[in-house]
Amino acid sequence: MMPGPGSPLALLGALAGADVIRTGAADLEAVQQDHRRLYRGKALALALPRTVDEVSRILAFCHARRIAVVPHAGNTSYCGGATPDESGTQLVLSLRRMDKVRSVDPGDYSMVAEAGCILANLQQAAEAAGRFFPLSLGAEGSCQLGGNLSTNAGGLNVVRYGMARDLVLGLEVVLADGRVLSTLSTLRKDNTGYDLKSLFVGAEGTLGVITAASLRLFPRPRDVATAFVAVPEPRTAVELLARLRESSGDRVGSFELVPRVAVELVARHVPGVAAPLGIGSPWYVLCELTSPRADEGLGALLERELAAALEAGLATDAAVAQNERERQAFWRLRESIPEAQTREGASLKHDVSVPVSRLPDFLRRASAWVQGHVEGAVLVAYGHVGDGNLHFNLGQARGADAALLKSQEPAIRRAIHDLVHEFGGSFSAEHGIGRLKVDELARYAPPLELELMRAVKRAFDPHGIMNPGKVLKT
Repeated sequence: MMPGPGSPLALLGALAGADVIRTGAADLEAVQQDHRRLYRGKALALALPRTVDEVSRILAFCHARRIAVVPHAGNTSYCGGATPDESGTQLVLSLRRMDKVRSVDPGDYSMVAEAGCILANLQQAAEAAGRFFPLSLGAEGSCQLGGNLSTNAGGLNVVRYGMARDLVLGLEVVLADGRVLSTLSTLRKDNTGYDLKSLFVGAEGTLGVITAASLRLFPRPRDVATAFVAVPEPRTAVELLARLRESSGDRVGSFELVPRVAVELVARHVPGVAAPLGIGSPWYVLCELTSPRADEGLGALLERELAAALEAGLATDAAVAQNERERQAFWRLRESIPEAQTREGASLKHDVSVPVSRLPDFLRRASAWVQGHVEGAVLVAYGHVGDGNLHFNLGQARGADAALLKSQEPAIRRAIHDLVHEFGGSFSAEHGIGRLKVDELARYAPPLELELMRAVKRAFDPHGIMNPGKVLKT
């Protein structure tokens, strides 16, 4: 239905441009349901600005009329952070038209890009300039920079390069009232007052809309050594990680823990993926060393360290990739785990982190709890052990009832998150809070932290129009 000539939508359309404000069913359908199908909302309209000025005018209009705005990127959120509520009163704002790489400066090792850029395109732009942008996720072919920064995305290279926050040099942000905060500097040293840009990274669009960012680049890896290693238990995996970090001069780029059940799932559901070492070990590690020097000799170093690990009982078998095809095959197995879980049936997902040294004890206790308290489930705990981040997922057992598994979710979530808290960890390592974990933040965050978060929210968004219902309880 087209809005009447005097309606807010008609006025907004006249202000922003006829092709910027969309109300068609097909346009709205694409942004009203989240990636995991946990939430289905109803949008007032979809805004598709092309410039910072258009974003500014839209937010100023909505601020004056108290219209809620939901920033929307690639719709790959696991927590419902970019989905409107069911009221039909919230405007979804997508920056997918703002997808330009504004500049790449190889000498400065920096790049300035708009928030609608697809992550894989940013990686390619850096590569074309002889540089490396290390943020890498399973969804990099569809996720957008604005969403990556708004959730402080992690991914596969955190152990070497840090989270998304660590890759940001400056931001361009449109505030709730339409004013534009531009700190797109590429300076590495700037101690002139509060670091305002850090407030917006991880804020999930609740403080303003990130429209562009200046990003840190690195030398391109020219020597890469990758191995798939069978290990007897998580404890030996953590010991192997420490050995590799020390012997390689901290050149470990990725270190992924994979359980046998995950390898079995991938072999069963994803055609063309083979287990490099068979399916005889209870645990595996996918590790990768990288260096910008082509003659670093990382392959020989990795082989020596793995031979020593085999002799010390830290590993039971290992395969080192001999070419890029084998390396890609190793990574395809790891990256196919979420797809295989989906094909197997229902699953309950937990994105948790604990200190790396405590990860084996956490896994032991959490696994024992699941075995003793959960019916009809298979534990699939895998992930970025190099930085302590596990995807502690419970999948539907073969022949079990999906409804039975889902009915146990509140008790499972509480037990796992309480245990994570006991271990000094986080219930949200890299996927954010969104709508899904609002109550969890309220439960686990110290009262003073929540008080300060709410004060920051009021300061930047006094009318509460920015992504309401996400991150903080209202």
